Amino acid sequence: MTDPSNIAAPSDIEPRRYVTAPQNLPSEFPTQAHSSEFWEALGRTVATLGFLENVLGRAIFAITGTTELPEDPAKAEAALKDWPRTLERALSDPLGGLIDSFGKAVRENAKTTITNLDLLLDQLKQAAGLRNVLCHGFWQMPDTAGRSVPFFVNRRIEVFETPVDVDFLNQVRSATVEMACGVINIVTHMGYQFPGSGGPGKPV
Repeated sequence: MTDPSNIAAPSDIEPRRYVTAPQNLPSEFPTQAHSSEFWEALGRTVATLGFLENVLGRAIFAITGTTELPEDPAKAEAALKDWPRTLERALSDPLGGLIDSFGKAVRENAKTTITNLDLLLDQLKQAAGLRNVLCHGFWQMPDTAGRSVPFFVNRRIEVFETPVDVDFLNQVRSATVEMACGVINIVTHMGYQFPGSGGPGKPV
């Protein structure tokens, strides 16, 4: 008869331990399941969204820099004092913050001529949400048509469920370029040169 005191409790049993073997992983892991065309389209789309961020930052500089100061000396001094901080945020804010600052700048500059600002801002905000998905999502295995649903949950606990393929990414990139041009046009239509472009118009 076995003495129960000599039987090791399950918690006392030494677990079997494991480690990964990177040298045995597939080539290009963890991106091997998608085509090179897919990754190129994704990279170009993300880069274009980065271009949009840069354009927004430059536009904020141009639009705030050409806004007339208040007639009240105290308010004018306060506005000048706040401007460096506005420019700092234009350099460091993520896309969502840049869109908010851009919208505020356009509304406060009486020289702007855009008539569909709300529509442009809505489009920019949609792009910001999609940027988070494309940049931070975990790309799951593609289906037979090459479509992949990135695993992404936003702060409102909303799950992204749209299959993404090369055509989808190309459409996003094209729409982003159009939005960036719309932002640039706000500056140039006031008669100013878009900062850093070397294009026509009066330098800010």
